[in-house]
Amino acid sequence: MTGPLAALLTQPLSVITAGVDLFPEALRAQGAEVEKVHWRPPAFGEPAELSALAADPRRVAANRTATERILAAGAELVAVRPAADALGIARELFLHAGPPIEFDDVSGPLRGALIGAALFEGLAADPDEAQRLLETGRIRLEPCHHHRAVGPMAGVTTASMWVSELHDPINGGTAFCSLNEGLGKVLRYGAYSAEVIERLRWMVEVLGPALAAALARSGPIDIKSIVAQMLQMGDEGHNRNRAGSLMFLRDLAPAIAESGGSATQVVEVLRFLGGNEHFFLNYGMPAAKLAMDAARDLPGSSVVVAMARNGTDFGIQTAGTGDSWFTAPADIPEGLFLGGYGPEDANPDIGDSAIMETLGVGGFSMAAAPAIVRFVGGTVPDALATTRQMYAITVTENPTYTIPVQEFRGAPTGIDVLSVARTGILPQINTGMAGRVAGTGQVGAGLVKPPQECFENALRALAHATRA
Repeated sequence: MTGPLAALLTQPLSVITAGVDLFPEALRAQGAEVEKVHWRPPAFGEPAELSALAADPRRVAANRTATERILAAGAELVAVRPAADALGIARELFLHAGPPIEFDDVSGPLRGALIGAALFEGLAADPDEAQRLLETGRIRLEPCHHHRAVGPMAGVTTASMWVSELHDPINGGTAFCSLNEGLGKVLRYGAYSAEVIERLRWMVEVLGPALAAALARSGPIDIKSIVAQMLQMGDEGHNRNRAGSLMFLRDLAPAIAESGGSATQVVEVLRFLGGNEHFFLNYGMPAAKLAMDAARDLPGSSVVVAMARNGTDFGIQTAGTGDSWFTAPADIPEGLFLGGYGPEDANPDIGDSAIMETLGVGGFSMAAAPAIVRFVGGTVPDALATTRQMYAITVTENPTYTIPVQEFRGAPTGIDVLSVARTGILPQINTGMAGRVAGTGQVGAGLVKPPQECFENALRALAHATRA
């Protein structure tokens, strides 16, 4: 044989393969130069939708802009004040965690928290009257996220409650969050007994004003810096906030002592803060909200900017699809239970606190806090493997939030809807578990992932937006 074909056949063979190892091994045995490409079919999504999003010429640049804004965002605690002033809400408007929901569809813990909030606000004399007000719509419901706010678990925030106000000096955003009540039988887990209402009133009468006076004396507190430090000290920023809460107390305690409150009140406040190792969560959450809100409204971006649950539905929002929620029924977390509680007592996933994972901490940074497995279940190798896996579905790494055991690699940041669809890897979330029955309170803590359907719906909307 002569000619170009003969010349081609006498040249060394170079092959790129994808698939099982049998083919590259056979080719190497024949002297070919083989480069194996690791490839597998997308885990879910219609081919046309995947192709449309992957080919969107805006996506790469928009995702880069989104993550640049997320990484640059700052978070300073600048004020503590009543929600009526900070959020401009009336007594008859109750904010809640997660995507929008009608009262008829609310789960037990959210129902309990709403009833407790009505009792706390003095809108109802007893639980039955509170239920009637909610059923008839005289008390209205809106998501915290629609008011630049976030709320853990049930997330119920009302006009009389005091909230913390955080400011982003880089992007100019503002975010709010209620004050943390502690663990056990608390409103955010759906409890509404007399002790719950009494604690809420003490927080309004004593804790809120004390924190406000102390902050006015100390000046703004850099919350982003504390989050970065707590990851170096064994916290992951969602279910473990021990170091963060202690650092916050360290920064504010002198100002609390000097702020002019009575000796009794100063002792009460310091004792409450010192005994509540989850207190800092309610500062980490609005800090994360600030960062993710900075990435909103970027056409073409497939970065997730919110993950939130209302106890019935799980919802996500993306940078490229405005205020639209993509929802599916929430799953029940798997984990460890308190006392005699078991899986049958747990409600489906609830809370805005998954904003921490949306930022890249919490379940995404479990490797920074291997001790978290003693609270949520699993093993230390599971925690390390989970963080490594999250890099496969994120756009970038956060150089501020670094993980010591990974040689200070930045936390995986910027969940990409397309990457989730291609890999089938769903975001990992560390979470508390509320009792299914209203009034129960906390029954445990564990691990949960968003329903795949949320990402299927987001993928469809993003793909449609490329053709609009």
